[in-house]
Amino acid sequence: MLETNKVSSESVIEGNKRVKRTGGKKLKKALNFFSFVGPVYLVFIAIVLVPFIMGIYYSFTDWNGITGHIKMVGLDNYKYIFKDDLAFIASFKLTAKYTVIAVILTNIVGFGLALLVTQALKSRNILRTIFFMPNLIGGLLLGFIWQFIFNQGLISLGSILKLKFLETAMLGTANGAFWAIVIVAVWQGAGYIMVIYVAALQGVPNDLIEAAKIDGANRFQVLKKITIPMVAPAVTVCLFLTISWSFKIFDTNLSLTGGGPFGSTEMLAYNIYKEAFTNNNFGIGEAKAIVFFVVVSVITIVQVYLSKKREVEM
Repeated sequence: MLETNKVSSESVIEGNKRVKRTGGKKLKKALNFFSFVGPVYLVFIAIVLVPFIMGIYYSFTDWNGITGHIKMVGLDNYKYIFKDDLAFIASFKLTAKYTVIAVILTNIVGFGLALLVTQALKSRNILRTIFFMPNLIGGLLLGFIWQFIFNQGLISLGSILKLKFLETAMLGTANGAFWAIVIVAVWQGAGYIMVIYVAALQGVPNDLIEAAKIDGANRFQVLKKITIPMVAPAVTVCLFLTISWSFKIFDTNLSLTGGGPFGSTEMLAYNIYKEAFTNNNFGIGEAKAIVFFVVVSVITIVQVYLSKKREVEM
């Protein structure tokens, strides 16, 4: 009997030690996790989550962003921007139009460049660097550079070559200024998208392509039936990035056209900026920002869902 009790006691002690060791390991892992990830969480909370919550609060007020007087107005700001703010509606439509065009062109150009630099070319590494370099230039600086090109460079070139369509200032008309923004955005973003497509194309098995060619498939058929389905996950990522970039365009819009001529190229982000910091209608500006956030979130979520569904079907 005593021997049995002794064995039971030893088992209990050993079990307690095992529990302590397990608990110590879990605590150590938790400490390691929070020591590395904790600062990131704190920064995220401080510069993203807290301002976002405060923005929701201010969207229900008439605060001008300067004084300490804050008055709750409920949903009046949201009613105003949908019923009476024609500039916001026009900016929303323009941004949607720009997004559709910029997303399609950026992905087509990026994919085309990726196909080019994955060929057996001696200069492919140099070409990759050249195509990616525009992405390294900040949006504001990029806008000022292209403003000079459109306003002076192309006009001078048109005068030299006697080409009348180049002699007209592209940024002087609403349609020309819009396409100028599209050109700059595609020129800047295509290189980054190219890198993603290059990584995806390098993962396509060469054996599969060679087998298709042996079976008589031409380049277009190989591209349509093998290459594009194999890089579908990259297409999902690139569409997500280009949609979010296009909707959030601000710095290029500010430096290249300034919303002109006569507000004809005022994108949504720039409209929100002017409302809050130029017109000092911070409450209305925040309401626009919240609507902007909801719209972009819904569109990107739907896009990712449909793209993932398409990947499965392929």
